[in-house]
Amino acid sequence: MRFQQSWSDLPLAEIKLESQQNLEQILVAAMAAGMHHIETARFYGSSELQLGQLLAKHHDPQRILQTKIAPNSDAKIFESQLERSFNLLQVQRVDLLTLHGINLAEHLDQCLRPGGCLDVVQRWQKDGCIGHVGFSTHGPLELIEMAIASGDFAYVNIHWYYIRQDNSPALNAARDQDMGIFLISPTDKGGHLHSPSKRLKQLCKPLHPIVFNDLFCLSDPRVHTISVGAAKVEDLDLHLKAVKMLPNAKELLPPISASLQQALEDSLGEAWLKSWQQGLPRWQETPGKINLPVLLWLNNLLQAWDLVSYGKARYGLLGQGDHWFPGNNADVFEAPLASAGSVSELELKAALAESPWRDEIPAILRKLKANLGGTALQRLGN
Repeated sequence: MRFQQSWSDLPLAEIKLESQQNLEQILVAAMAAGMHHIETARFYGSSELQLGQLLAKHHDPQRILQTKIAPNSDAKIFESQLERSFNLLQVQRVDLLTLHGINLAEHLDQCLRPGGCLDVVQRWQKDGCIGHVGFSTHGPLELIEMAIASGDFAYVNIHWYYIRQDNSPALNAARDQDMGIFLISPTDKGGHLHSPSKRLKQLCKPLHPIVFNDLFCLSDPRVHTISVGAAKVEDLDLHLKAVKMLPNAKELLPPISASLQQALEDSLGEAWLKSWQQGLPRWQETPGKINLPVLLWLNNLLQAWDLVSYGKARYGLLGQGDHWFPGNNADVFEAPLASAGSVSELELKAALAESPWRDEIPAILRKLKANLGGTALQRLGN
């Protein structure tokens, strides 16, 4: 999703030569390095169109081609999107078809109910057009576990990497179902590691943060695949370096993990780290629908590892990303009285009655608002 020219669909005539040449260089270099799995999605703008111009030209008998289609309440609309993906990619078959963004219970229902999206996919499977079917998700853990338990999916695209390990129970559940586990964007979503903070680079020495995170993910026996997200050929280099170092992961990872953990403890204190999640209301039940679990997690990343750019991006998406990034950021906390949804400290503390940090959290939100707020972002990609 990082190599395409545009996040909007474009006619072929508007694809620039330099954009297509860049993609071709990435594709050729990846193949030469033994990387055969290509993942795209219907709603990655011009990605499918651009890939479709190159796949036949650069034939790869080992290629694993994957695209993703969002579920729809109307199975006919879903199937039309599926047809469009095949047409743009100029293929008769994809090896992996992902139901993209099962983030709400209604999305899972759209897939599994009789006459739903999964029925369409299974029909295409019987015709030999689709290999395996899986799902991708930004949803809550309970929903992910429900989708896994359905037994209808062969793999899951899921968020799990060093800075975010809360989906570990879902990895266990998928492993127990003998499902493939594909980690979504661990370089970008795992902390903007293409442009890591100075603090994070110091803590990860002697490894680059990308190499450390790759080793952390790939050395876990539950994990099968991570996405690289290359925007240019050079983006492949550190990932390939990590693969070469994978046999030594058991020796390389512990000292860096200890360094990162010590930074957390030094910045936030053991008491906070053991109990900050206790008594937090769900965002749906918080005044102003403030997503406290995400905001306090961002605070941890900011304080310990100085992940400012990542924090600003995630903060700005809250309230703007629909079901992909649900709940609001702290901008509604103590907003001007004229603002819709303004939340007072009194209201917030009442919602935090069960939290041991009830008195400290308002000040944390004020600091987050000052350091990260003011810029609303639109969701792009996964």
